[in-house]
Amino acid sequence: MPFLDRVSHWAGQRPDEPAVVCGPEQLSWARLRARAAALAASGEPTGLLRQGNGVDFAVRWAAGVAEERVCAVLDPLEPQQRAEEVRRRLAARLPAAPAPARLRDGDPGSAFLIGLTSGTTAVPKAFSRSRRSWQRSFEVSTGCFGLRPGDRVLAPGPLSASLNLYTLSECLWAGAAFHTLPRLDVAAAHAEITGRGVTRLVGVPAVLRVLAERGVTAGADAGGLSAVLSAGQALDARTLEAVRRWAPGATVWEYYGAAELGFVAARRRRPGEPAAPAGTGVGAAFPGVALAVLDDAGHPVPEGVPGTVCVRSELVCDGYLWGDDGRALGELGGMATVRDQGALRGGQLHVLGRLSDMVVTGGHNVYPQEVEAVLAAVPGVADAVVTGVPDASHGQRVLAGIVPGPGGVRPARLREAAAARLGPPQRPRQYVELGELPLTGHGKLSRRLLRDWVLDGDRRVRPLG
Repeated sequence: MPFLDRVSHWAGQRPDEPAVVCGPEQLSWARLRARAAALAASGEPTGLLRQGNGVDFAVRWAAGVAEERVCAVLDPLEPQQRAEEVRRRLAARLPAAPAPARLRDGDPGSAFLIGLTSGTTAVPKAFSRSRRSWQRSFEVSTGCFGLRPGDRVLAPGPLSASLNLYTLSECLWAGAAFHTLPRLDVAAAHAEITGRGVTRLVGVPAVLRVLAERGVTAGADAGGLSAVLSAGQALDARTLEAVRRWAPGATVWEYYGAAELGFVAARRRRPGEPAAPAGTGVGAAFPGVALAVLDDAGHPVPEGVPGTVCVRSELVCDGYLWGDDGRALGELGGMATVRDQGALRGGQLHVLGRLSDMVVTGGHNVYPQEVEAVLAAVPGVADAVVTGVPDASHGQRVLAGIVPGPGGVRPARLREAAAARLGPPQRPRQYVELGELPLTGHGKLSRRLLRDWVLDGDRRVRPLG
């Protein structure tokens, strides 16, 4: 099962309490169950879910995975031509007129989700996930992060993103009220937290920083938050400081994972605990996950040496249905990997980015996150993003995009910090000032997008120093 039997359980135990809230819309547990059950029984197609945030998303998601049904979730902002190609490919896998279904969980070993990765030019890749993998994920993640019935969880990002789709489903399983917003709006998120008793906040680092920094400036009360969960990469020092100032009573969780792998590693920061130095660390292996860093032959690398991050766990998906070009989900040394690069140091995983993000300059491998961690600590730097651009002499040169903080940043300080803490191949040979961070539609940092901006002469990029 993933969560439908639990929805029925909570509908019986707490029928009138809120299950899903989106702005002015709200569904109680009983109403969610009734609407989803009616849709599942109607025979209306539910195999492709492509819509924005709202309580109806939760209804259609629940009906879409009833019994043995399978549901594909697509970003509604995908261009229409790509969406039609996805529909065409799904037509051979999903019935056009599904048989009526009851709102209950199917066989644990059966597939229930077709995950669609977002891309920039190509048709989204599609992978399959079993009910058992998410059932086990719920059991582990709620225990690790301390999610309880009665919690109110805000995930303000798009529900089509895997982070927020999982958070919605986890809340339905755990009996926690799930809150989202029709669209990402900082003031609305602050009002939701303050006015509706939100106890937990889930987001990617870029979103958390904006909410925390503006929350401190505006005096938005986040004293009721008991937990803040950050996904995707390690929090930089500035973001962590802002979150702690804004929500001083919250335990801050950072975790690393992938839609295909599930949870991989996590780190907890208790209120008042001294902050560890900013860097690339994302914590120790998640409960039940075997974690290793391997070389190209599938052998473990020595402590601290970079390699490919690999896992073995019950949380991994079943594989790709289409679009796997060999750089997505793969196997190395009998373990699963999405080709992220990292290193193990003292039992802690340090993530260095995707292999495709690595910069090869003059025959040396440079991992952008290591350079970004150094530059982000320079006074006057709000954000730092590193990528590689073509270079006639070295193949690629390391380029750093800097978002200045209040008062600006001195280029000489950037070069001094790089000279003091980075090896010669790692030191950026070019610095540019960014008008904004290069982010995907889901709020994730995109080094590839920065490279495109630089090569295209985008107005958001200006020379620095």
